[in-house]
Amino acid sequence: MSKDGKKKAAQEPREIPIDGADDVTEGAAEAAAPAPEAEPTDVEDKAADGEADEAESVVEEAEAVVADAERVAKAEAEAAAMRDKYLRLQAEWDNYRKRTAEEASEMRVRAAEKLMGDLLPIVDDFERAIAHAEANGEAGLLDGVKAIATKLSDSLEKHGLEAIDPAGQAFDALEHQAVGQVEDASVPDETVAQVYQKGYRLGKKVIRPAMVTISTGGPKREAEKPEEE
Repeated sequence: MSKDGKKKAAQEPREIPIDGADDVTEGAAEAAAPAPEAEPTDVEDKAADGEADEAESVVEEAEAVVADAERVAKAEAEAAAMRDKYLRLQAEWDNYRKRTAEEASEMRVRAAEKLMGDLLPIVDDFERAIAHAEANGEAGLLDGVKAIATKLSDSLEKHGLEAIDPAGQAFDALEHQAVGQVEDASVPDETVAQVYQKGYRLGKKVIRPAMVTISTGGPKREAEKPEEE
């Protein structure tokens, strides 16, 4: 070998084999590489699922509490509104009742005033007739009393009072009060024979039935036919 070749060979580095060096290098490489993620065990999975279920249950309970609170608040608001409405209606009803009672009382007073105003002249006539009879005797007293009675009847009729004088008519238990019986075969049974006391009705209401006697022993009265419209 020439001198240049020996010199070049001397300058090149040489690898010196060392026992176990490859194992060390591989271990270092493995240590430097990232460790693989460990797979979760069954216990860890169950624990995680339990925590998730518990968290979900807490959320559901919280939502249920919020929903209940909202329902309670809504129900309380509705109850308050209904209470206010009831109080207003109660106040309106009380006012209406007081107002109608006052109006009815005023109407009764006005009706009584009107009736008394119509009857006062008749009272005056009675007083004048009595004074005339005391001063001049009883001459003409009967005619004066008859005239006053007619005037009184006219005034009462004007206010809706109607006399019930059913002599010769069929007995009506709604308007007549039987106080006796009379044998009379010439008229149908239960015909008013005599009127002891007149009755009166005001409008359609009977305020006093007529006191009458009725006949017996006669033929049965035929049922009245309904009036044709």
